[in-house]
Amino acid sequence: MGLLLRWERVVEECESALIAKIFRIDPVQLLDALREECDAHAVVCSQSRVLVPNDYTVELAQKVHDELAAHGGEVGQHLTDVLARHATDHGYEWAGPLTVHVTIGEVPNGRYRISSAALAHIPADAAGPRAM
Repeated sequence: MGLLLRWERVVEECESALIAKIFRIDPVQLLDALREECDAHAVVCSQSRVLVPNDYTVELAQKVHDELAAHGGEVGQHLTDVLARHATDHGYEWAGPLTVHVTIGEVPNGRYRISSAALAHIPADAAGPRAM
């Protein structure tokens, strides 16, 4: 198991480097904020079942969004993958299909804001328009 954990850390470091190049912000902060949003809204249903939101919105400042637009939709998928791995590591269940939407917003810190909601039994492409 030790080798597997080390391998996961190497993969996470590579992901952080990719996000840093794309976002030009501290990737650890963004990824940690996504994980914290998930953890903060976890609902313990039983000893073996913890339900978490499945619809996440990452609002980016205009400048950050413009930088991302040049790279296509891979960032939204990457963020979705990070959340999926986090949920697996913690034994979480999604309320429905997992989606991460990247949009432009008025963000107080000038970089990003993250929100989430539990949307049960809704197809991933019906949760709302995607900016990216």
